[in-house]
Amino acid sequence: MTEISIAGEIFNVLIEGDENKAVLMLSNPLGTNLHFWDPQLPVLLKHFRVVRYDSRGHGASVANQGPYSVEGLGRDALAIINALSIEKVHWLGLSMGSIVGLWLLIHARERIGRAVLANTAAQIPGPDLWNSRIQSARQTGMDGVAAAAAERWFTKAFRDTNPEKVERVLEMVRTTPLNGYLAACAAGRDMDQREAIRSIGNKVLVIAGRHDLSTPPGMGALVANSIEGAKFITLEASHISNIEDEANFTKAAVAFLTAPETVAVMPRPRRKAPAKKAPAKKAAAKKTWRTKTSSRKLVSAKKAPVKKTSGQKLKTKGLPKKPAAKKTMIGTGSKKRPGKKTGASKKASGRRKS
Repeated sequence: MTEISIAGEIFNVLIEGDENKAVLMLSNPLGTNLHFWDPQLPVLLKHFRVVRYDSRGHGASVANQGPYSVEGLGRDALAIINALSIEKVHWLGLSMGSIVGLWLLIHARERIGRAVLANTAAQIPGPDLWNSRIQSARQTGMDGVAAAAAERWFTKAFRDTNPEKVERVLEMVRTTPLNGYLAACAAGRDMDQREAIRSIGNKVLVIAGRHDLSTPPGMGALVANSIEGAKFITLEASHISNIEDEANFTKAAVAFLTAPETVAVMPRPRRKAPAKKAPAKKAAAKKTWRTKTSSRKLVSAKKAPVKKTSGQKLKTKGLPKKPAAKKTMIGTGSKKRPGKKTGASKKASGRRKS
């Protein structure tokens, strides 16, 4: 155990595990202390250096008069991180611990890596419910708070079959300072982070208990749907899901927190499509072709009336055709092919002979 003094106030902190591993910070529910996470520690220490702390008003940490606020509880956690000279931590919180985690993700996101938020809500209505709980705690003390919590936090089947596990949690409730519990109830009553959580950009896993009466699955689903990329799972458990469904809770949390980083693959830039000028050119070409064609047609149309042959043919129709004159082949050079003798030439040649 380590006692850390922050602004003169003492916080009980427990640091365990290999100094060379990533740091995981655990935050417990309302009315419990850092030993709440004992069932998860053997597995978590295989992967992380674990920092646990008693929240203000709980365990061995300062329990001043309230009311507390979620912002104040978040600043306590941030002050512990700073006091330990840790640059960044992963976060695992349940119920009040997850609500504090939401505040850190909103206001100190660069100090948080991945976050598992179990049995969480951005708001737990309404004020009358919380005021009634505060009034009941004042009347019955922490024994009465523990008895009432048992029915809200665990299913009847689990209470009947695992009384020793239930008792271990209830003993934490009984030993919580009454004024610290009352002050922390006020923080839950006045909290509303429904709009602010939309700005969260960290990787987040939300775990809900299917039978949870304190923060029903719908509240967890609202948180997951408000955070871009958040994952959401439901376990067969009530409010204290890390104990009622211990194996599946631990498996899901570790798998999420240790999953390898995925490098976003940038899509190949698409080639810019050429400006659609081709259709215009085609249109222009078609227009030119049509213009040329039409002009040709106009020229031919103008020339058409000038044709005389058709008119001559019409005039000579019915007249006897003249016989085509026979062409005489006249040779060139020294050799001349004699043409065919006519009757007149025959008489002339005969006279010469005589």
